[in-house]
Amino acid sequence: MLAIPNVSEGRDRQAIEAIGEAFEARLLDVHFDPDHHRSVFTLAGQPGALARAVTRGAQEALTRIQLDRHQGEHPRIGVLDVAPIVYLSDEARGAACAEALVLGDLLGDELGLPVFLYGALAGGRTRAELRRGGPAELGRRIAAGELAPDFGPRHLHRSAGAVLVAARPPLVAFNVELAPPATGQDAKAIAAAIREGGSEGLPGVRAIGLWLHHRQLAQVSTNVEDHRATPLADVVSAIRRHAVPTVAELVGLAPRAAFAGFPDDVPVSGFATIEEALARSA
Repeated sequence: MLAIPNVSEGRDRQAIEAIGEAFEARLLDVHFDPDHHRSVFTLAGQPGALARAVTRGAQEALTRIQLDRHQGEHPRIGVLDVAPIVYLSDEARGAACAEALVLGDLLGDELGLPVFLYGALAGGRTRAELRRGGPAELGRRIAAGELAPDFGPRHLHRSAGAVLVAARPPLVAFNVELAPPATGQDAKAIAAAIREGGSEGLPGVRAIGLWLHHRQLAQVSTNVEDHRATPLADVVSAIRRHAVPTVAELVGLAPRAAFAGFPDDVPVSGFATIEEALARSA
């Protein structure tokens, strides 16, 4: 079983390392990005241990990060923005759901964070729905009685916002850089076209288009929620119909099967699979 806490800090390496150490768990991977201003940690552990490990790391994050000073490209509503528990087989789904509920209770009770469930534990409610408008809009919706946290206080944490928790199968966070002269507006238009529900909608794909100031290039940033329905090769092919993909980037780890048929002419930065990482840490 995995936990994949996403923290709203991608520039301060000392803070990122301290948060990673605070988890006191099998840390399979850390990915951080200064433009997104975000770090993604991948932890492995047993039911009963992962929720406590995520809570330890979250406590460290709260001492080092203030959401109201955060400026980054990635949508977020909290210092510990999302913290899904990930099951690697259908048989482990029940245990992952139980662990996610324990995590929500710990984050709410011990750290005073309002916790919102998403995905299957919340009737299919999405991250995008909860992030719409950012922390200020979420706070307004809570105050107006339109939304109520599933755990924790009925108001945003003063410096840490809120956190989203779920139990889910592996999701692939996958970014594709575009060759010049592609612009940020080009990336936004491509993302709108290829995401699920768009004119060329790919099943289970969430996408946004960005201009990365640190790198001075356009990027299509995606979450592929079902790599069996949409392999990463299909994402690249869809983008290629509009612009030239130069480099792909894997954020965190992905199942090996997600790369079936992947094109040889698009290198993948940060390539690592869940299977390889688990084998190395055994």
